[in-house]
Amino acid sequence: MYPLVPMGALSTLPPAALAGAALALGLVVGSFLNVVIHRLPRGESLVRPGSRCPGCGQPVRPWDNVPVLSWLWLRGRCRSCRARISPRYPAIELLTGLLFAAVVLRYGVGPMTPLLWLFAAALLAAAAIDFEHRVIPDEISLGGLAVALAAVPLARSLGGRPFGAALLEAVAGALVGGGLFWLVGFAHARLSSALGREFEHWPGEGERAPTPGQLDYWIWFPGVGFGDVKLLAMIGAVLGVAGVLETLIAASLAGLALGIAWASATGRWSAPFGFAPALALGALAVALVPHEPWLGLVRL
Repeated sequence: MYPLVPMGALSTLPPAALAGAALALGLVVGSFLNVVIHRLPRGESLVRPGSRCPGCGQPVRPWDNVPVLSWLWLRGRCRSCRARISPRYPAIELLTGLLFAAVVLRYGVGPMTPLLWLFAAALLAAAAIDFEHRVIPDEISLGGLAVALAAVPLARSLGGRPFGAALLEAVAGALVGGGLFWLVGFAHARLSSALGREFEHWPGEGERAPTPGQLDYWIWFPGVGFGDVKLLAMIGAVLGVAGVLETLIAASLAGLALGIAWASATGRWSAPFGFAPALALGALAVALVPHEPWLGLVRL
């Protein structure tokens, strides 16, 4: 990542004040992320209707929709029907706020700041949805990829990076990120097919493995979902080639830790879970934790 260039009068404010403002903004964005996480995988509108209790369907009053505080005040229950409200809601709000503050503390405020906030929010939403539904919506992965390819080079150029070099880095990062994961998934699928292995939902009960003339042969893989491929392409467009390779290393370690924790919690070592949480942890660690380049790579 590159240092952000401070913007105008904001650069004169104390870091604590900037971080506090970012935290407050992140809490509000986190409240909307909860809507995204709940509705997007169900194909529901993100705008209408307004926030409602999943139990009784009653609209949530504005004073009951204050991030984190309302959940604590109501002791995690709906005011109308007393149904339990998942602690995921305040957790997502708080995590989003902390990530927004971490971006400002790490880089200051500059042209890339809104994009890094959006990047963190997209990763958090993708991780939560994949954890619950084992799917990564294209609206997040492909939508985020399109925004990154269009906006990241422009923002970096405003920060002093030559536009051509910034565009090349974003495109190369997306290609390397998506390409590496696609290659792993494709090779695994072909090897599994040659060995006659079967997985849940692949190739499917009574179905044969896809052939080269079918699209599924190229994009439908056991173990590695194509959603992970698209998400890593988005990550590469933001972090570049070096960043995406570092993300893979960090995500592998995070995936191992999460796998052990998940197996311990479920009591089953073969219990499946999505890889997006590990990818999100890896990418956020690379973006926000100060470190020397792990791979010794020079950015484009």
